[in-house]
Amino acid sequence: MVTKQFKGPDGEADLRRADSLAREIFSDVANKWAFLIIEAIGEGTLRFGELRDQVEGISHKMLTQNLRMLERNGLVERKVYPTVPPRVEYTLTEPGRALRATVDAMCHWTQRHLGDIETARRRFDA
Repeated sequence: MVTKQFKGPDGEADLRRADSLAREIFSDVANKWAFLIIEAIGEGTLRFGELRDQVEGISHKMLTQNLRMLERNGLVERKVYPTVPPRVEYTLTEPGRALRATVDAMCHWTQRHLGDIETARRRFDA
């Protein structure tokens, strides 16, 4: 995986540029699973199985991939306890908690406008 480097405020943070680091980060975190994981962990530290239970419909593989991506981007901290079997816990970092405010706003927006969206879809599909 090629990792882009942030070299300064102009260009690298411009989502409109194809080579933008900001676009890569946005692509990573702007997916349904990442949003739902951030929302779930925002309630407190969770173990893998607890997360899987909280995020209905997510597969083991997708949860693992998204947790690794969130950890790589510094949004989730993974703590492994040296026990048998190993115990692993996930917690939001400070940037992750800041992103959760945006995720919460998206969830609120969805709940608020769900009826409007359903009406628009029915009208469009007719």
